Order: sequence, then structure tokens, then C-alpha cells
Amino acid sequence: MPTKSFNPTSPARRFLTVSTFEELTRRKPEKSLLEPLKKHAGRNNQGRLTMRNRGGGHKRRYRRIDFKRDKRDMTAEVVSIEYDPNRSARIALLQYPDGEKRYIVAPVALGVGAKVEAGPSADIQPGNALPLEKIPTGTVIHNVELHPGKGAQLVRSAGVGAQIMAKEGKFAHLRLPSGEVRLVHLTCYATVGQVGNVDHDTIVWGNAGRMRHRGIKPHTRGKAMNPDDHPHGGGEGRNPVGRKKSGPVSATGVPAIGYKTRRRKNTNQFIVRRRTK
Repeated sequence: MPTKSFNPTSPARRFLTVSTFEELTRRKPEKSLLEPLKKHAGRNNQGRLTMRNRGGGHKRRYRRIDFKRDKRDMTAEVVSIEYDPNRSARIALLQYPDGEKRYIVAPVALGVGAKVEAGPSADIQPGNALPLEKIPTGTVIHNVELHPGKGAQLVRSAGVGAQIMAKEGKFAHLRLPSGEVRLVHLTCYATVGQVGNVDHDTIVWGNAGRMRHRGIKPHTRGKAMNPDDHPHGGGEGRNPVGRKKSGPVSATGVPAIGYKTRRRKNTNQFIVRRRTK
């Protein structure tokens, strides 16, 4: 998916880029697959602020995505490729012979009129979902399950793909986009191919207005605040953050660099190699 740049008629437009959206074939989403989406403005279920500088943004409706791919051994046709405001990837609308429609994350090289299928006997083609035991070693995959039947949890954003490195016993060795090699059970389903919208990470947002449409508000640096507002605040002149006794921390005092936040230690046994730095 190419991007489009502009003439520098203003400082914000000098480096600004946008998607051309030329791969989209339909503007309005399928109404039967829409759900209301409530805004939380960075607050948890108790109403407490857990992420700063969030709020506002354009109104969105959620598109129900078929991450389970549980309609097995039935060929569906790709009706359209659409934009989804809730994720970086594009989505594809599938229509099954019985008339049911479902959305899936659109991989690279999947176009209107293509046939996709989910099941152990499906071909190794982009958009088809199979258990890992049926996918050859070396294949690039996405939408990977961690628990059989739960639905895809890994490798879902634009342009990413995991690779099956090896199969040993009941598990497959997957190299994830982060560089981490992880064990995933062979009965877990994954979709063949790389996620589409590959050029998403090259987009330059350019100005504050585009960020406000995304629901991201302006962010004030901690070192520009007073000591009672942020641990980085205060001091005479411009003090470097790294020389403070605590080092760089968040507004609530949590270390920002080098502090391990991983909680589920019981899954360490499934990590063969940590992500690359």
C-alpha cells in the first residue's frame, strides 16, 4: 500500500504522509457486523486514570472480526477490502455459501474474488487458516492462537508476520515479529501470509490535529513541570533526567527504562529466545 506526500505549503505538511487507500473497494462497512464502541479516555473499570493524554477523537464503531475462524471446511469468497478505524491493518469481508458474512484481517495479496478456507485440509495460500501441524516449516503466518479454540492473539497488526522455525513434539517454534522465539501448541490455528498494509509504519502523522482525531491529546514533558507535578520536575535550568537518583520514571514514579513489567512468569517455559534488543 503506497503512501502520498504533499508540497510543503506549511510546516506541518512538509513531512506529512497519508495512505492512498487504493486497495479499498468499499467505503461503508457491513451493518450486520457493527457494534457500538464506548470511549474510555484512558480509564479502567473503576474510572481511574491509567493512561494519560487520552480522550476525544473521532467516533468509531467496532467491526466484529472472526479471529476464531471456526467455520471449517467451507469456502468463502472475498467480497471487499475495507478500512477499519480500530486497527492498523485492513479487513476483508467474506461471504459464505450459506449467506453468512464475516470480517477477517486482510493479508498481503488477498483481493476481491479470492477464495479462502479454514480447516486442516485447506491449501497453503494467503488467507487460509490451518492448525500449525498442517503448515510447512518456514511459512510466514499471522493471527496465531495461543490456546486452541480461543482465537488469534498474536501477530495481528499491519505488516507483521511470524515464521515457523521448527516443530518439536507437541509444539512449534515460532519467530515472532519482535524477534522472540516462542513455543505454540501444534493444534493452535494460524492464518497463512503476512498482514497487509505493509507501509503503515512509514506514515508521518505531521501535526497535532491528526493525533487528536486518533484520541491522543497533547503531552507535556515531565521535566517541564514542577516537582509536585512530576518526579522529573524542578531544578535550576535544564537538568538531564538520566542523572537523577531514580532515573527516568513515569508520573507515578514507575521506572521507565530497564524495569521489567512482565507478570505472567508461568509462561516463561514457552519462550525459547527473548526478543532482540
